[in-house]
Amino acid sequence: MSKSEAVLKQFWGFDHFRPNQKAIVEDAIAGRDVLTLLPTGGGKSICFQVPGLIREGITIVVSPLIALMQDQVDNLNKRGIRAKAITSGMSYKEIDYILDNARFGGLDFLYTSPERCQSDLFIERFKLMPVGLLVVDEAHCISEWGHDFRPSFMHIKNLRVHKPHVPLLALTATATERVKKDIIHHLELKKVQVHEASFVRENLHYQVRKTSNKIESILAHCKHSTDVGIVYCQTRRSVKEMVKLLMSNRISCGVYHGGLTKSERERMLNDWMSEKRRIMVATNAFGMGIDKPNVRFVLHYEIPSSLEAYFQEAGRGGRDGEMAKALLFFEDKDTENLRNSTLKKFPAKTDVLNTYRAISNFLKIAIGSGKDETYPLDLKKMCQVYKLDYETTFHSLKILELNENLLFSEGTFHPTKLKFLVTNRELYNFQIQYESTHPLSTLLTRSYPGIFEYFHVIHEDEICKRLKINSERLTHQLEFMQQHGIIDLNLRSSLPTVTYITERLPDSHIYLKPSIYKERRDIAIQKADGMIQFCQKNECRTQQVIAYFGQASDPCGTCDVCQKNALPLDSIPRKILALLEKPMSLKELSVEIKLTEKETEELLRELLKNEIIIWMEGKFYLN
Repeated sequence: MSKSEAVLKQFWGFDHFRPNQKAIVEDAIAGRDVLTLLPTGGGKSICFQVPGLIREGITIVVSPLIALMQDQVDNLNKRGIRAKAITSGMSYKEIDYILDNARFGGLDFLYTSPERCQSDLFIERFKLMPVGLLVVDEAHCISEWGHDFRPSFMHIKNLRVHKPHVPLLALTATATERVKKDIIHHLELKKVQVHEASFVRENLHYQVRKTSNKIESILAHCKHSTDVGIVYCQTRRSVKEMVKLLMSNRISCGVYHGGLTKSERERMLNDWMSEKRRIMVATNAFGMGIDKPNVRFVLHYEIPSSLEAYFQEAGRGGRDGEMAKALLFFEDKDTENLRNSTLKKFPAKTDVLNTYRAISNFLKIAIGSGKDETYPLDLKKMCQVYKLDYETTFHSLKILELNENLLFSEGTFHPTKLKFLVTNRELYNFQIQYESTHPLSTLLTRSYPGIFEYFHVIHEDEICKRLKINSERLTHQLEFMQQHGIIDLNLRSSLPTVTYITERLPDSHIYLKPSIYKERRDIAIQKADGMIQFCQKNECRTQQVIAYFGQASDPCGTCDVCQKNALPLDSIPRKILALLEKPMSLKELSVEIKLTEKETEELLRELLKNEIIIWMEGKFYLN
């Protein structure tokens, strides 16, 4: 057994690596620069976590996704591996403590965002850290042509100036040939080892259905199926509409989006994982770090913004290797809706400037201040105060993010964290003076070892239960202790946050890069058009997806196009499939194809057997 396999067994309980994993791990251990392309569910985390434990020094992981960072940190800590994440919502002091811990060998893994690792504080401490491996997750974000482009990724290469001999491992699940070249170029990978798995998912059957009534078609599928599934929607409004539809038809479903509290999201996820709720209706906030093997269908209520997004979301189905379906129902109006929603993501420059001014005034940030500081932002309230359109303001925030003025994090839950600032003796004197705080301060010091040295996430529900007080009383006592300098406190929050990358600028000094508008808009439109073409093109769906990522494959034989093309051109079953863009009864079909109901029924039997169509409440539907 190799050293890497021994670590894999010790911490994860696996005897062997998945295909492609071991070669990636061994290259990283050997100190080589590596670019890894593994589809969703391919086990990318193992590829850097195992070598991170073997190589001397700390592993720095740069990731754009707060939720994924927190999830991975929690999983590593559960395995006895020392890991922390620097995210938005943390105070300067808390970040300072974590960086010191990393510098002096107190951590195995340190996660951070690309924006945070640009700060002067981080760079100065990074120079002093014993770094063994540098990891860039979701590396496609470095390319303007990549999914979810983040300009801040361009600056990651500056870290290598200070640690030129530290190997870099870049990982992504979605990268075209153009994006791969951009990753290698912008990260300055040297003698890079490229590991790329096939993007073909033989057990995933792509089904794209044009229909005159997608609501009816989706409802029929969810009623007919008893399988576990996911329904993806583009907006929270769509999520609410779909949940209402399914619940009114007694279909068990959960809801998941960035606007829920952490406890709500955890409850929904647990219910779905345990199959108390069969279907999860969600935005793209659902999926990162979530691995449920037996998802039998992934259904899209609206056309996704790009093939990258579609491939990632569809790929959540069939993780167990068994057959799963990726279903997309669309109407004529959906193609126009996608183009319009794409253009709305690029509001007028005046709207962007108004948003920047409104945020700064709402948060009371003076000109010349605010750099590297994070502020909770009640976006709805701000829009009400300044009479701004919510959707326009939201997209303006995204433009300011691309322009590298600020970083916007949507509705991320931050639990309560605290650290004691006084000595044991000083705490004792405080307890004598303010006797009412004695039970709480004693419980905190006994329950959280090291709380005098570094920040701890506290479990408020458990504390309230043990002290027999409500959450309002607990918050009041914590704030009282903070006011008297006893603790450094970061109270829980589920509000969006804004982090200023630069100090607040005067309106006249804000320069919006032309590329943010024309180039980014053109790319977004091109990607949307590519997705529309994917839906409308009479070509094997798998071949289309694979070709987009620079690979080739034979026709899959299982997608809707392959199934349809397998039928003779003049066949009546082919005509039936065309007619079933609108659900029809047996009688209606027999009239259209000019056959008796008995003859029509015989033709339908084979289509039903192959699950190309379904029958529900007296009508036939495309499946």
